[in-house]
Amino acid sequence: MSKLKKLAGETVLYGFGSIFPRMLNFLLVPLHTIDTFSRAEYGVLTKLMAFVAFINVVFMFGMETAFFRFSSKSDANPKLVFNLAQTCVYLVSVPLSVLFIAFSQPIATSLDIAQHPEFIVWLTLIMLTDAAVAIPFAQLRLQKKALQFALFKIVNVLVLVCLNYYFLKFNYDPSVNVGYVFLANLIANGLFILFFLPTLLNWRPAYDKNISPAMLQYAYPVMLTGVAGMTNEMFSRTMLDQWLPKNFYGSITNQEAGGIFGACYKFAVLMNLGIQAFRYAAEPFFFSNAADKNSPALFAKVNHYFVVAGCIVLLGISLNLEILQNFIGTDFRSGMHIVPILLMAYLLLGIYYNFSVWFKLTDKTYFGTLITVGGAIITVLGNYFLIPIMGYTGSSWAALLCYAFMAVLCYYFGQKYYPIPYQVFRKLSYLIVTFIIAMLVNAYPIANPWLSHGFHLLVLSIYLAGVYFIERPRWKMTE
Repeated sequence: MSKLKKLAGETVLYGFGSIFPRMLNFLLVPLHTIDTFSRAEYGVLTKLMAFVAFINVVFMFGMETAFFRFSSKSDANPKLVFNLAQTCVYLVSVPLSVLFIAFSQPIATSLDIAQHPEFIVWLTLIMLTDAAVAIPFAQLRLQKKALQFALFKIVNVLVLVCLNYYFLKFNYDPSVNVGYVFLANLIANGLFILFFLPTLLNWRPAYDKNISPAMLQYAYPVMLTGVAGMTNEMFSRTMLDQWLPKNFYGSITNQEAGGIFGACYKFAVLMNLGIQAFRYAAEPFFFSNAADKNSPALFAKVNHYFVVAGCIVLLGISLNLEILQNFIGTDFRSGMHIVPILLMAYLLLGIYYNFSVWFKLTDKTYFGTLITVGGAIITVLGNYFLIPIMGYTGSSWAALLCYAFMAVLCYYFGQKYYPIPYQVFRKLSYLIVTFIIAMLVNAYPIANPWLSHGFHLLVLSIYLAGVYFIERPRWKMTE
């Protein structure tokens, strides 16, 4: 139980370093959707940031996970592994950055922002700085410096939020428009360079005839998995306006529909923040405990408590959408019904990340690529067939189907190559019951707001009491 408590503590610290900054970042949503940008302009912002997410994965080339794997080996030289990983990141990200900047105008034209090629330059520099500090951040995680990790992230986002408010409230030029968001991100990212300046200056280009090829062989499937994963997460936001029939939402244009989808997606990202915090703590935890003979039972417990916590988050957010919707403009609220679906999709993604420990520990990372590519195919086909008949609701269901497929397939292969005693029926019971409650409560809203809030609080209280009485005997057994 002490190891679980340690993991929980580290997750809280990493959560403080990732969730709290993202929550601060969430304060920008009202600024963007209520006070500044139209639905169409927010649609452009959503689409461009989706493309950035794709390319960021390529820039980092899976080296974060490779760094963990090769630094955790008993005979590892951590400094050498750091230099090797950082060298690879630079060899990929710098030439691509030069290419994007050189062709910024054609790229801008292809993305329907021909009048703003500087957006491409700013976004490229943002991605380059993200890539430059990815391995230094991974090193902090490996060294268990969660507090320092959290501090760097929080300072960065505080600056980001302040710059957004400064540019959009006090120095706004309509001709720059969403470019202020990119400019604020770029300036805030510059702080990361300052934070890690000693680490970056100590880096030396390196190549090892044995380790370098092994790291690349390990990392490139992780990168391909990341690209496919970003397809699963971002594809709908890039293709919604293309595959949505004209006048599907009446007077709302396709680009405006993309803005609504992007704004409502922000609430589902609240689940993803918890998953990200867990991943920051869990990856080094899994690698460091892999040699323990009791690790399969330990990993099963980790997965179980993750599912329980995720279900509580899912229901807690779903029962408070009437309150949370006030964080976005009234023009964006017509899509709030998709939030529970997306929350469940992200929870299933988190479960997949839990299951994926087996192929990372057995060095069979190509399974991750195959599974995620399969998910990407479902994402593409799901969006292609569902968007024309269900709009962005269809995109939400496509995401849920994709991540459910990935979790099931990863579990199936994992039990063959690295058996872990997951209690599948117990987890499915939590997932199904929680999702049904969330969907039913939102499908039948109560007109009186006070009665609605009171009923939702009652439902959540009964649910939490049920979880407590079900899980309490298990806690006593593991104490």
